[in-house]
Amino acid sequence: MRAARKAALAVLVCSAAASAAWAQAGAACRAGGTVDETNACAVRDYQQADADLQVLYGDVMRALSAHERPDLRQDQSAWQRNRVAQCKAAQRAAEGRPEWPRLYHECLLAATRGRRSGLMYWLQHGAPPPG
Repeated sequence: MRAARKAALAVLVCSAAASAAWAQAGAACRAGGTVDETNACAVRDYQQADADLQVLYGDVMRALSAHERPDLRQDQSAWQRNRVAQCKAAQRAAEGRPEWPRLYHECLLAATRGRRSGLMYWLQHGAPPPG
């Protein structure tokens, strides 16, 4: 494993503790509270996961060689478009209901957490095989 990739992995371990502390600081969020409060929790959790993923993406980009970066950039952009489209489609029936923000952001959160393994693959092995 290249030194840059090892360094990026070390940064990820350190940032996990800071992320957990930040996630607990949501002002309007109260688990088990009103619809607005639980919606706020879902939004906060998604925003934190998305911020963490952007840090990982940046670390992976820096660790990759120059010829690998355009492929990851294209892969990430496609993934982001698909994440939004899939979650909008999955929650379309709930649109207009008070709990829709929670449902939509929980979907985004699950997709965002799932993307971490894809970026870790890039970090450890480079581009995934086609298919």
